[in-house]
Amino acid sequence: MKSITSLHGKVETVGVRRTESADAPDINSLITPSTADVFGRVHVIYLLEQANLAVTLTNTSNELLAHAAFLNHPNVDFVDQACWEPWFCEQFGADKCTPLNTLFMHLFVALPEFSIASAKEIVRTVFSAIPDLHYIFLVTTNSSSLEPALAELFEPLACLQDPESPCSAFVCLRHNHVPRLHIRRARVEDHDDLTPILAEHASMLNASYGPYFLADLIEAQDEDHHAAVCEDEGTAVGFISASAEVNLKLLSQCFELAPFDRLCKPAPEGPTEMEPGLDIAALPQEPDADSLSDQEPRVSESRESSLTPEFIIHPEASNAFCIQLFFVEQKYETRSVDFLPYMFALFPDRDFCVISVPMMVPEFPLLKRFLRVTPRPASSLPHELYICHRSSLLTDFEVRVAVSSDRSSVEALIGKLRLQESILEDLDLFCQARRDPHGTPLQAFVAVVQEQVVGTAIIRNEEDIEYIRSHYNIESFIYFSHHQREDHGQLSHFALNPIFQYYARHFLGEALRLGHKSCLYYPIYPPHQSQRNASAHSLTWALGCMVPVRPRRQIVYPLEELGINAPPAQVSKEEVPYALNHFSRKLTMEPKLTINSRIVVVGASDTGMSFLEVLSFCPHLRFNNLILISTHGFPDSGINENMRFLSTSHSYSAQDHAQLSLRSRVHVVAGKIISIDRAAKHVVVSGGCQVAYDHLVLCTGQQYQVPCPTGVDISQQVTNSDAEVQRSQWYRWPVPSNLLTLNDNHDCQIAYHWLLENFIDGEGNVVIYGNSIDAYTCVEALLCMGVSGSRIHLVHLPTDSPGSCFNNPTVERAVTEALNKRGVTVYENCLLAQVNDGQDPEPITAVSFTTNKEALRMECSVFMNFSRKGVDHDTFRVLNDACLVYDGGLIIDTAFLTNDPAIRAAGPLTKFARRYYADSWEHAHFNSKEVGQALAAALLPLFDPTLEPTSNLPEGMDRLVLIYADAKIQGGKLPGGYSYLQVAKPAICMPLVAQPSPAKHGQEMVTGSIEAGKYFCLYVNQHGVVESITCLSLKPIPVSNYLCLYGKHEQLLNRLCDRFDEGLIHDFYSYFKEPWCLAVYHDRFADFEEEVRQIMESAKVQDDGDLLSLPELVQKVLNEEAVSENPKIYLKNIFQKSDSITTLKKSMLNYLNYNRYHLTMYAQPGLI
Repeated sequence: MKSITSLHGKVETVGVRRTESADAPDINSLITPSTADVFGRVHVIYLLEQANLAVTLTNTSNELLAHAAFLNHPNVDFVDQACWEPWFCEQFGADKCTPLNTLFMHLFVALPEFSIASAKEIVRTVFSAIPDLHYIFLVTTNSSSLEPALAELFEPLACLQDPESPCSAFVCLRHNHVPRLHIRRARVEDHDDLTPILAEHASMLNASYGPYFLADLIEAQDEDHHAAVCEDEGTAVGFISASAEVNLKLLSQCFELAPFDRLCKPAPEGPTEMEPGLDIAALPQEPDADSLSDQEPRVSESRESSLTPEFIIHPEASNAFCIQLFFVEQKYETRSVDFLPYMFALFPDRDFCVISVPMMVPEFPLLKRFLRVTPRPASSLPHELYICHRSSLLTDFEVRVAVSSDRSSVEALIGKLRLQESILEDLDLFCQARRDPHGTPLQAFVAVVQEQVVGTAIIRNEEDIEYIRSHYNIESFIYFSHHQREDHGQLSHFALNPIFQYYARHFLGEALRLGHKSCLYYPIYPPHQSQRNASAHSLTWALGCMVPVRPRRQIVYPLEELGINAPPAQVSKEEVPYALNHFSRKLTMEPKLTINSRIVVVGASDTGMSFLEVLSFCPHLRFNNLILISTHGFPDSGINENMRFLSTSHSYSAQDHAQLSLRSRVHVVAGKIISIDRAAKHVVVSGGCQVAYDHLVLCTGQQYQVPCPTGVDISQQVTNSDAEVQRSQWYRWPVPSNLLTLNDNHDCQIAYHWLLENFIDGEGNVVIYGNSIDAYTCVEALLCMGVSGSRIHLVHLPTDSPGSCFNNPTVERAVTEALNKRGVTVYENCLLAQVNDGQDPEPITAVSFTTNKEALRMECSVFMNFSRKGVDHDTFRVLNDACLVYDGGLIIDTAFLTNDPAIRAAGPLTKFARRYYADSWEHAHFNSKEVGQALAAALLPLFDPTLEPTSNLPEGMDRLVLIYADAKIQGGKLPGGYSYLQVAKPAICMPLVAQPSPAKHGQEMVTGSIEAGKYFCLYVNQHGVVESITCLSLKPIPVSNYLCLYGKHEQLLNRLCDRFDEGLIHDFYSYFKEPWCLAVYHDRFADFEEEVRQIMESAKVQDDGDLLSLPELVQKVLNEEAVSENPKIYLKNIFQKSDSITTLKKSMLNYLNYNRYHLTMYAQPGLI
């Protein structure tokens, strides 16, 4: 925060931030006639959409004091934005300005009394934020109206060509506001100036190296060790120390250095292209899509000193020097890059500069010029390595339209890439016809440094922008209506030499300017669509500059019923799902905050995937070290319907995984953890691989455990009461090959293929052992595979409560009748007693059970186990050996922390500590996806500076556990071909017979019957809110639609209860297909509800001459209890007389109009 003074002496504490669209009204209020004279007529929202940089000055009350918008081309209509450079140079002689070092001011407004001080603060901030920026120009057709604030900052430029030119130009120079720092050799007398700065950054260095190590470092300079300082007005304000001694062996073992010749000098006979050690005519082998997050460094506003580990080897072939120590005063940290040219000059025979940074240290501005090197999978070094080539400091980085003569240079550049043929093919199409074979316009660009091609980008017009808008939430980043159709492009190919990765964002910005685009999109298809990826998209170097776009929940339209009112085909069509990444002009100068902390998630459960999703989709954060450890790697979403032996929570479908593409941002380690070393902070995975962590997140959940037979001899006519049951007993012997325990899609795939090879064509029986819904879905899957019902035996375990897993007698009856009809035998209250009569269980040929009456023995070719879910025994052993507190579950507190502050846990694995008295409110009772989101919300404040860390709660308040609101969902395909869906309020599981009567606590409404295959049960609580939905249908269920009904008030559903009581609703399936209901299914309906709520709360109404807000009137009615009519009717009549009813109607019409491409079935004003 800074302080500025008004013309009248008033002092304000201010801050500069990026402008948001919500600032537009305040900006408009500051526009005066003189503003229009200088900048022309301005549409603020449109300008913010097109601006490369827009900043706002606010005070501590967040009141807007000033605003400025900057673009990368002049503010004149008669010059094409792609061709301004030659015109500007000829007209004003500005031959040193380039798109890299130049911005143009397109708008400046400020409160008059703060205008001069605001302008200076904004310009200083802009120069500080963009190290490459040297010139800010103001081009206007009316220089006489330049206000004093601008006249003080900008100097006029003489017009060289036409003295009567219709425009004038003014320039603001960097050296007048944020000059480059003077760098010189460090001297011992600098010690006193540097010591306070070093103490502020890294106090532990004194403890490690002594109080005088800095002076020793300065005195020890020789030809291989150098130190320099940056000074301001003769005072040292920053320090850097570098050494030619680099341990190349250690670095090669820990990092992927092959693209950089392992930091060794090329062989003497090796060709050189530009200068020794630089090969900018070829790229290294292209990275896989799964390692996209490792390709490019980002800069953060954090500052920190960096101490590189000791490098002790002196290889003669070394081509690198290392930075040993670096620190700078906060005020000057944005000019840290000024050190680099000086340091490279001290090591003229070295082309690379390397620096290692502890992973927990945020990136600091010096690293903006460095490229993060991908660590090797087995690396245990707790540092990130950054590398900088001396050629990356060259400033003649030029982007231009590709020409035919560039083909050979591009071919040399991409010679080692897998998809070079696809790139060259599109480049040829551009040079020949400017279009691809389908007629889509193509644009090709090349990046050139010292007349050599170092990068290329190929863009197609985005022809499917309607589909993108309707299926992806791009309007979180742009105002769609302010971009023309031709402004949208698809990034088909992007390649840039890693040496110049610092310029990637500038390269994309220039491609937008030269191509007259404002937005770029980059799709990533799932692995099984590799051919589609190969044919259309080649490289992933630009992904670090882009932001991931969340997919939107889609309405399942009843297209036949809608007829001509159905949405257009571009919206409702089915396409191969893909993940979308976005780049726009607004992002060209908006770097992400890089997080290098190693966050290791164990378990690909719904909780773990939800946690990773939240972190991956933070648009302003980039997590370089998100790691998922899972037994079978990333969740396999490529299974077909025949393999669906298990029920589903509807948290993540195959389409969801494809549209999120977490693979591209998360490193995956396949295996099970076998130990946790809390002291060394690493986990050991099966196979011996060690994975280091800074934050460990355990989300392994619970799995079906192999049942352990009681061992009783059924020949003795024993019953369940005679058998000793130890539910926690673990099965410790080899698992028989035909005992199948299914816990995830990978297990289902294995089981499916095993059954096809070993069981389907045979004559043996299959025993399915379990009470859960998965046992029933498994029966249906076997029936669909062609297994005769007479070969299937469903064996239920004894339960502590009556009723089934469905907790609904109608559903239970339907399933029972379906099983009987197909000839499936069902046994109740059975405990596994013996396998193969107590003999060798490999393979299983017979199983024996005790019951409440006679014992049971049956032949068995396959035993499918769904008996009991619990924490995996290997996981329990790992937790126990690591001394993590376990008490029926891994013990956590309300912040998800275990007894180790570096280890968090969530999901069914966990249990709250006893001090919370919350044994009944375990995570297992709630929606796992919501739990994962809460876990991410608890961790994010550690990394995101825009979030305030949770403050210390008052005594006692920290013992309140978080209660979740999202519905608990389960569904699947049940015997009889029924599609099943149950959506219920999260709560302690209670058998149906113990539940309170709906008549006292709400209303249960049922339509249809199981015979007709159209059963629909909906429960509304005493407040009129939908709390439970149960569907059993012979037709597919529009799950995403029905999930939207949960938590809605029945009045919102077209007076649901009244219509049902009046006998007007005979079939909920048809009722919820009616056009009126589709707006409720829209993904932005919740936003509309919130807007309505705000309108209602802010409404002012007249009551007995008093002007009250609606909440105040409600409270008055409740207190007085003297209203003659129904309070609801009274409040409704009062509200309808207020002006807010008009605002409410306008809000509803705006909602329908803004989303008309989805809601075409609603009439718009003017259509009737």
